[in-house]
Amino acid sequence: MADNCDADPPMDYYKILAIPPNATQQQVRDAYKKQALKSHPDRVPSDSSERPARTKKFQQINDAYYTLSDPSRRRDYDSARSYHGFQGTSAGDSDPEEEEIPRTNAPGGSGFPWSSFGFGAKNANEEEKFSNEQFGSVFEEMLRDEGLAEGQEAKPTSKFWSLVGGLSGGAMGFIVANFPGAVAGAVAGNRLGAVRDARGKSVYSVFLELPQGDKAKLLSELAAKVFAHAIGS
Repeated sequence: MADNCDADPPMDYYKILAIPPNATQQQVRDAYKKQALKSHPDRVPSDSSERPARTKKFQQINDAYYTLSDPSRRRDYDSARSYHGFQGTSAGDSDPEEEEIPRTNAPGGSGFPWSSFGFGAKNANEEEKFSNEQFGSVFEEMLRDEGLAEGQEAKPTSKFWSLVGGLSGGAMGFIVANFPGAVAGAVAGNRLGAVRDARGKSVYSVFLELPQGDKAKLLSELAAKVFAHAIGS
């Protein structure tokens, strides 16, 4: 770690997750869920001008979680953070009226290279891949908590299909096209919950194949549930 002390100052991962430096590991995980859902790139259209900023912010959030979720990595990061003279950052330091669209870092902004803290990605494609894989694991956990997925393999439940079916006609078209034996009449209305994923996909795999607009709606639905739990706790 000593070789990194002359590098650019570290990015403040605690500020990115809007938590204090003494946050518990559970608080780190809960904060990641909220921030990842808030900033996920799929909450805007693929051709939106906001997409690059969201993608960058999402990768920073995943980098922060990867670093702070592991006690050993967190200790190394805290040492570097202390070396560079960071002051305590609390969740209260974040603007409660912060825009839904994340702000990008200013040009020339500082941050440790990925090889020091984070996934160790070699390029932007790897950064995106690692971020999506990490989010996928937590996404499935969140859906299990909401009864939308079940089992170790996070298979979609009838509640998940009922939710997806209510998103749009595009989602119904997706179901009909991807599930053998499913026809429009068989997935309409109350019978939608009877549809099962015959291919054995996880709920996150199904999510990735949904039309983009339905991804955005599903993320918004899940975010509302997660935020409601946080307010009620």
